[in-house]
Amino acid sequence: MTTDSQALTLESLLAVLRSPQLDDRAARTIARDLATSSLVGLRERTDLENDALLEPVVGAFARLRSDLRPLVRFGDLDVQFVEPPVSGRALPGEVAHAARAIVRSAVLAFVDQGSSRRVRIQWDCDGLNLLISIRDDGEGELTGHDDSLAPIAQRVTALKGTFGVESTAGWGSELSVTIPLDPPAPPTPLVDVVDFSPREREVLALLVEGARNHAMATALGISENTVKFHVSNLLRKTGAESRAELISLAR
Repeated sequence: MTTDSQALTLESLLAVLRSPQLDDRAARTIARDLATSSLVGLRERTDLENDALLEPVVGAFARLRSDLRPLVRFGDLDVQFVEPPVSGRALPGEVAHAARAIVRSAVLAFVDQGSSRRVRIQWDCDGLNLLISIRDDGEGELTGHDDSLAPIAQRVTALKGTFGVESTAGWGSELSVTIPLDPPAPPTPLVDVVDFSPREREVLALLVEGARNHAMATALGISENTVKFHVSNLLRKTGAESRAELISLAR
């Protein structure tokens, strides 16, 4: 179970036990059921996340609502959900899992601040990206450098997405996340982008292998000065400022 899932379960349990709507017996019963449900859900969630390659965006959002239901029902936080379009693209399992974790972490960050009474969660899809917006009505003091948002930043970075925070004092904060639905295209090999001569390609290949001038000259049957000439051309054509940068580009 992830840290944010554990924290959400604990927050929900505390909300149940503190709720003035419930007597002691009812609170204990609901708390026990919640804990049992959480354990069962954890097993099911793990199986689904491991097995499912794609998840309908509406279904992924419904699971998020289910995750947050105890906190919404028994806590003081009013959570408003804006449904994603039914026609939105299905989400890769990794993206769906990360999106739910991001929202859970954000809600917990707002709860920890203690000033939020309302949170609005919206998912959308532009065909290429999952767009997530989480807004609260707190004091508007959150920044992208807050420790409580570090798990979100890490997840978004791992998925090559973007993450931003906008806060207005006295009016609340909004977290905006964009997660690509498709993996980034592999980089085009340098030799397919730059017009190298056959000899330059040979020199570049040896450079990448870590060969020095003398070894390259011996392998290619040319002088070391000729090797230096070809290396100079490689640097000029690629715009690299050093052999190390040239090797890095080639790799």
